[in-house]
Amino acid sequence: MSNSLEAAVGRKIWSPSRGKQNLKRRGVSSWIVFASVILISLVWLFPLWMALVNAVKTPVDFLHHGPLALPRHIFLNSIKAFWTDVNFPQKLMNSFLVSFFVALFGVAISFLTAFAIGIGKIRGRYFILGLFMVVFTVPQESLVFPLYRLSQQVHLFNSIWVLVIIFSVIYSAFGTYMLSVVMGSFPTEILEAAKVDGASPRRILWNIVLPIVRPTMFALGTFFFVWVWNEYLIPLVLLADNANQTVSLSLGVTSGQYTSDPTTQAAAALLGIIPSVIFYLIFQRTLSRGVTLGAVK
Repeated sequence: MSNSLEAAVGRKIWSPSRGKQNLKRRGVSSWIVFASVILISLVWLFPLWMALVNAVKTPVDFLHHGPLALPRHIFLNSIKAFWTDVNFPQKLMNSFLVSFFVALFGVAISFLTAFAIGIGKIRGRYFILGLFMVVFTVPQESLVFPLYRLSQQVHLFNSIWVLVIIFSVIYSAFGTYMLSVVMGSFPTEILEAAKVDGASPRRILWNIVLPIVRPTMFALGTFFFVWVWNEYLIPLVLLADNANQTVSLSLGVTSGQYTSDPTTQAAAALLGIIPSVIFYLIFQRTLSRGVTLGAVK
């Protein structure tokens, strides 16, 4: 009796009609998700497409046919003019140096601080994490004047290294919070076994913790690089010399109070976007791994 009942229940659960219905529902849900992703991707790529289309138009073509129309022929003078007028290679190098060193130093500071909080379990760690998050959410507008005065006092005003120091400290607050959460859920069995074997805190740091959180650190460095690349306000205040300015600041020279050239603005936007897009595409796999990997490897 019980066997027949179980067989009947099994036939009910694994019936072909129910399986087809589940596959059909999954198929519809997958197509909805796929269509949503495509739509969101098109929305995000639309500004890049507009910059590309209008950067290769003539001013007359833009005036007569508008920003949405395709160019009648390829016109590269706007890109060449912006490239030479603002000395774009120098701006590109300045932005790369600032973003690279902020990513390097910011991740290093975040890693060491998060190790003390997440693995070391120091007293008041939750208060410290809350303080880091408060610091990270402070508006940059409220920091501009103190940073301006401080940079003059330490003789770092109008130097790209002042940006490296400031952004490394600011972004390390978020990095510390992110890495400390990962290290806080670190398996205690591994740490206890290492301590029993006589491993010092330095060896635990470099040989056990670092290999596991390395993907997360690479993802964090990618975030820092892109964020610093797009910074505008603090570089605008602290970099007075044109030779030290970054790519984001060079975009502001394309428009004035009484003059504006839409094609040159599009060329500037295109040249400013392309480096960060290339960097993201190069480290896309590393970024995905760092976001998805947990504390346990």
